[in-house]
Amino acid sequence: MTEQQFIEALKQQGIELTARQISQFRTYFEMLVEWNEKINLTAVTEEEEVYLKHFYDSLTPLFNIDIKQDADICDVGAGAGFPSIPMKIVRPDLKVTIVDSLNKRIRFLNELSASLDLDKMHLVHDRAETFGQGAQRHNFDIVTARAVAQLNVLAELCLPLVRTGGHFIVLKGKKGMEELDDSSFALDLLGGEVKETHSFVLPEEDSERYILDIEKIRKTPKKYPRKPGTPNKSPLK
Repeated sequence: MTEQQFIEALKQQGIELTARQISQFRTYFEMLVEWNEKINLTAVTEEEEVYLKHFYDSLTPLFNIDIKQDADICDVGAGAGFPSIPMKIVRPDLKVTIVDSLNKRIRFLNELSASLDLDKMHLVHDRAETFGQGAQRHNFDIVTARAVAQLNVLAELCLPLVRTGGHFIVLKGKKGMEELDDSSFALDLLGGEVKETHSFVLPEEDSERYILDIEKIRKTPKKYPRKPGTPNKSPLK
């Protein structure tokens, strides 16, 4: 997906990028490639692949879910900033907190946020398990994740951060529905309930994608998330 195809594809979804936003995405791509030579941020560095697999894919929640003005969003394990920074570029009103356990990635995200002139950004170097037991617990309108961890693991890391009535939005690949079936116990235990699922095919490469919209219907029991590393080693099931 070239830059122009990216612009046109977003237009078809009702998103008209400004000249400033187009420039921000270009800078994002350049910095991603430059920093990737120093620290491992992504295996995807070809321009057309970055625009499709990182930028376009990260924006798909905006096509399907009505995110209110000035929503408080937390992105858990965002790595190189996906999906929250592409969403922030398109929706500057959003307040974004990114939590990542690797300080090198937080340094990159700090530099990136400054270069893109993004405000209302809060970057936190922490484990999600620790962050989820802190002051931000039950605090966010939306918590999002676009990660390789299984859904029942992600749910334990993310749902404790969502306020009651808020949403946990997960971007998943072809096994999304299978993972959802395997996570019913974890979601119920942690206070989540599936509101909607959206399926689509990523343009050009025809790969299946799922967006899972999980509503927080009650507070998460205090013991979750468990100690760092435990959710991954002993997933809830």
